[in-house]
Amino acid sequence: MQIPLPGKPVRGSRSGRPIMALLDLLGRRAALRILWELSRTGEPLTFRALLAAADTNPSVLNTRVKELRAADLVGREPRGYALSEQGKRLLAVILPLNAWAEGWAARQGLLAGGGHRQARQRTPRGGSKRNPRR
Repeated sequence: MQIPLPGKPVRGSRSGRPIMALLDLLGRRAALRILWELSRTGEPLTFRALLAAADTNPSVLNTRVKELRAADLVGREPRGYALSEQGKRLLAVILPLNAWAEGWAARQGLLAGGGHRQARQRTPRGGSKRNPRR
């Protein structure tokens, strides 16, 4: 799979617009999680530490790190992987979305911390809880 970069066609868009390339890159499995974990530590993470933190498999991590490095969002340092300056600027823009998402979840009736409000048990149409229609 090709690394999404501005100026080239990407999944969902042939325009090559920078925002479309960024959304393609960030939408790939574990990409946001990797950036999030690197932003949380403030220190470089070895491949193994990042693997455990991102809760993914080595193949996916290797591919995503390669893509994120090619996009200059992650860099390799002597002690491991870390956000590049470009990656830090991106996270500064993305992290405020978390506050918005928490408010959105609250308005949707979801509890903070990922919990869900207990849903009302529904009865199938034309049946009862004891004897539902099949």
